[in-house]
Amino acid sequence: MSTTKEFSILSLNIRANTASELEPNLTRLREMEDVEVVRLGGNSLGVEACEELAKVLKEKKNLKIADFADIFTGRLISEIPQSLSALCNALASHPSLVELDLSDNAFGGRCADAMVPFLTTNRSMEVFKLNNNGLGVWGGTVVADALLERARKVKEEGGESRLKVVVCGRNRLENGSAPHWAEAFEAHGGLEEVRLPQNGIRMEGIAALAKGLRGCPGLRHLDLQDNTATESGTRAISASIPFWPELRVLNLSDCLLGTKGGISLATALAAGKNKKLQTLKLQYGEFDARTIHTLAKAIEEHLTELEVLELNGNRADPEDECIERVRDALEKHGHADALDELDDMEDPEEEDEDENDDQSAGAESEDEEAAVVSKDIETQNNVSVVQDPKTGDSIALDREADDLADRLGGVSMKEA
Repeated sequence: MSTTKEFSILSLNIRANTASELEPNLTRLREMEDVEVVRLGGNSLGVEACEELAKVLKEKKNLKIADFADIFTGRLISEIPQSLSALCNALASHPSLVELDLSDNAFGGRCADAMVPFLTTNRSMEVFKLNNNGLGVWGGTVVADALLERARKVKEEGGESRLKVVVCGRNRLENGSAPHWAEAFEAHGGLEEVRLPQNGIRMEGIAALAKGLRGCPGLRHLDLQDNTATESGTRAISASIPFWPELRVLNLSDCLLGTKGGISLATALAAGKNKKLQTLKLQYGEFDARTIHTLAKAIEEHLTELEVLELNGNRADPEDECIERVRDALEKHGHADALDELDDMEDPEEEDEDENDDQSAGAESEDEEAAVVSKDIETQNNVSVVQDPKTGDSIALDREADDLADRLGGVSMKEA
């Protein structure tokens, strides 16, 4: 993209309360008839400055990327909704807008409503970045519901959603907003990248998200790092793995997947439905040798494209047979350097605590969990039949992952 079509005041440390304090930058933007990229980050813009800027942006119909990250430093929470509303509304009808980045702005939940008109009206946006905004459960729910409404309106108009990427990390979304995000993701079935790290989402929320994302068969990148999956959430992810044949990146580090959860996930990957996987991040997952052996099998037989594998912080000695098997499998496919530094592995002899802490953490009972995670699954002999949310077709899933997790989860390697 030509630099002559990019307007940037990035990191100039401008503090503009009024339109005059944003000059001569506003004049320069007005004169750029074909501007395609606008970057405003690293500045502090007040209400009047944003309202005048919005008037200029409204006329820039060729705009493709609106980078508004970190533009409200030092602003009062009472100022931000009006400023945000002006900027978002200016872009609502832009036919060429591809990306909007509002990250690193301290919105809080009360600012979420300011984004709703844009989110429900604009039809062209493909990439939406809302990282580190302090939305909380309420704000996250408002944004997710607005995205869902957008998808419904597009469908009613006979079109298809263009939304491809959603980034909403470090926002304290928690379980309360997770079902709303899950419904929105399923409605936007063309999603390719979803990143929700560090949101305090627990197992019930993870299960809801995994189920909702089954409706996105083109999913390439899923990042749930530093949430809390435990066994039940990980089983839900494992059950959804076959629905994502295009998956390239899976980040579940720091999610407390647990021993049985790890076995379930590794076995799902060993089923060979995710042959395009390139990056797999599973640090501090509470895995032991059983999971790592199963993962090595998956790499040997199916994950031939795996270029990045992170296993640090799990329960195995770096010189254990299971780790050597992983290294050999990676080297077999020409990726000898894929494994991360295992400099913080836990003692494999350390006695496992009861990893199924879902009950003590307020998780649902087994029957309730089954209703949330697998309401659409019917058990027939040793096969789970799951309805594809996109086509309505039934898909037979081998229950090996769950069976193996149950069988091995309470058995030591010596006993096995």
